[in-house]
Amino acid sequence: MLLLTLLAVLMAQALSSFIWVSQLRASQMEGLLTSARSLAHSMAASVSYFRSLPLGYRPLVLDQLRSMGGTRFFVSLNEKPLEMQILPPTERKEAVLAEVDEVLRDRLGKDVDMLVSFVSPDDLRIFNGGLRLDELPRSWAHYALSLEPLNPPVLVTQIQIAPDEWLYLASLMPAPYVALEDEGLPVQQLWFIFLTSSFLLLFIGVLVHWQSRPLKHLARAARDMSLGSEVELLPEAGGSEVVAVSRAFNSMRERIGRYLTERSQLFSAISHDLRTPITRLRLRVELLEDEAMQHKFSRDLDELELLVKGALQCVKDTDIHENIEPLDLNLLLDCVTEPYLAPAGNGRVTVQGRAVELYPGKPLALKRCIGNLLDNALKYGERAHLLIEDSGSAFVLHVDDEGPGVPESWLEQVFEPNFRLAAKQPGYGLGLGIARNIAHSHGGEISLRNLQEGGLRVTLRLPRTLE
Repeated sequence: MLLLTLLAVLMAQALSSFIWVSQLRASQMEGLLTSARSLAHSMAASVSYFRSLPLGYRPLVLDQLRSMGGTRFFVSLNEKPLEMQILPPTERKEAVLAEVDEVLRDRLGKDVDMLVSFVSPDDLRIFNGGLRLDELPRSWAHYALSLEPLNPPVLVTQIQIAPDEWLYLASLMPAPYVALEDEGLPVQQLWFIFLTSSFLLLFIGVLVHWQSRPLKHLARAARDMSLGSEVELLPEAGGSEVVAVSRAFNSMRERIGRYLTERSQLFSAISHDLRTPITRLRLRVELLEDEAMQHKFSRDLDELELLVKGALQCVKDTDIHENIEPLDLNLLLDCVTEPYLAPAGNGRVTVQGRAVELYPGKPLALKRCIGNLLDNALKYGERAHLLIEDSGSAFVLHVDDEGPGVPESWLEQVFEPNFRLAAKQPGYGLGLGIARNIAHSHGGEISLRNLQEGGLRVTLRLPRTLE
């Protein structure tokens, strides 16, 4: 959510900055062209003035201008146009040069010979001898052509006013259009984007944390309730949707608690009520004189008792009321596998790997779950090979056997109550179903897979974190 918010903020800031910079540049370009036209009109007036002076007065006027100072241009008369290194063109420079050229030709005539260009102050030449700017007296040109500590380009205009006489005009662009390079995003705008984005992310981060904290409590309570722990009522806090979810969870917890209590009482009553009539029927069967009839009744009673015991065992084994506590899974596995390890167990069970840390769960339930998986592997596959893969996210136990495996179409059906692959084997067909229910109560899962080299792999996965 924070990443999406950051992306949205950056896109919005980029769009607004693009629009703002476009408008700013358009406004600056309009002001730049207006200043260029004003400067060009002043140039045209200066050219017309010098044209009107007699030839002998032109050097005198130039000397007076240099002595007085304060003029807008540095002006000189040369025999020919001076050659200087022109600065690389940019959009703003090209626009200024085009505007100045248009105004001068409109005021002085279309056929006038002139050169208009931008030159760096370091490459600026002044007189016929090619003198540099820093070689002249400061009172002559520096007041008009230098802007320390900046080093802006100089607009140089050379116009022919008579044969072998070129009027040289050099000037800086008026403020604030001294610099004519294409500028990127202003530093102030970058700081504005950074500060606003940081403020929004901080605010949204706090908001997300405030909204997600009740959801974390809800997830933890749901996991604890699935393990059978006593769960307190969730505080109804957060947004309206989160409050509604918390209220619904509290109501569901109360209903499930009542249901489990009623179910426990129901099966206790069934167990007590059925045990007495079955015992009474067995006594009456013993009184029958017909042995064939007695055998039939006994067989029916055995089947009835088997069904009742199986149903009650299924309920008992999947509804173990234990407290959740940190378990040493290595110790638990040692207790389950110890009878089968060499030499007493002839090496029918091998264990590879170790659990890296304690696991919060129900000790007897997990012991019964792993015991059922091990018993099934030994019953149908003769040998069992346990492989442990533990990490910070989940504890995984693989139980491999050396039996014939399970047909692919029955891989899920074997978890159903009273389903048995081998009818001659003893048992109720409840082991895998009970083990899976215990795994589900811990938020885990049990899956089956046939191995390519033969045998069946049963995988128990118990997550260490909420999923």
